[in-house]
Formats: sequence, C-alpha cells, structure tokens
Amino acid sequence: MTEARDSATEAEGTTERHGHCLCGGVRVTLKPGRNEVSACHCRMCRRWGGGPLIAIDGGADVVVHGTEIVTVYDSSPWAERAFCSVCGSNLFYRIKESGQHYVLAGLFDDEGGAEFDLQVFIDEKPDYYSFANKTKTLTGAEVFAMYAPKV
Repeated sequence: MTEARDSATEAEGTTERHGHCLCGGVRVTLKPGRNEVSACHCRMCRRWGGGPLIAIDGGADVVVHGTEIVTVYDSSPWAERAFCSVCGSNLFYRIKESGQHYVLAGLFDDEGGAEFDLQVFIDEKPDYYSFANKTKTLTGAEVFAMYAPKV
C-alpha cells in the first residue's frame, strides 16, 4: 500500500486539489477554482457507490496519473464511470462529449473551500436520507435536457 499525502496547494491565490484512490495507485489533480460539490441521486449512481454520488466538478482538464490501472465503464450513451482496478475505488463520472469530469469528493483529504451547491436527479432520491444543506436541484428530465446527446 502506498502512503500518500493529499493537499490543496496554494499558489498565487489559487488552489489545486490533489487526491488518490485507496491504494494510492491512481492520483488525480483538479485545476484551480474547482470548488463546486454536487450530489447525484439517480439509481445508477446509487447502485455504483451504495448511496448518492458526491463529487467535485473537475471540468474537462482533470489530470489523472496511474491510468494503466484505471478501468472505464461505458455506463450510458453519454457518460462513463471510472474506478481503480487494484483497490476498487470509484474515481469519476465523465460526460463523453465534453470530457467534463465529476471526481468523487472522498478522494480528497482537504475539502477546504468546497461548496455543496447542487443535487441532481432529485426526483429519484429515496425517502430514507436527506441533506440539510440548501442547494439548487434538478430533476432527471432537466439533467437529460442539459447533457444527453441530441438525437
């Protein structure tokens, strides 16, 4: 097992986020300014991770090291999910067309400055949990209208 240090690196007023999977074999870096945390309540995300997906919007320029042990699953016509093939840690959800990454928030030890501001597929959220935070919400139909490929 690799011992790893996670941190947010301050550089000229900007913050890069660094994180890794459980075994440390996959490392991710988010560019400065990536602070938006969202939750997805869709059935697929809940099945993938055992609960809602809680992720930081990493944009399209996420740096991933250790790609030789990253397995990517083609989960829908518009998106894919990645996990570490060694330890099984879920890593990110990526929109194929734009390359937009939603990187699991739990990969990062330092969540300083992160803001939970959005919940998607709110219409699929089960009744047995609820977040106290006041956030924007989108239904599944609203998410599909924004991200699904136009046919």
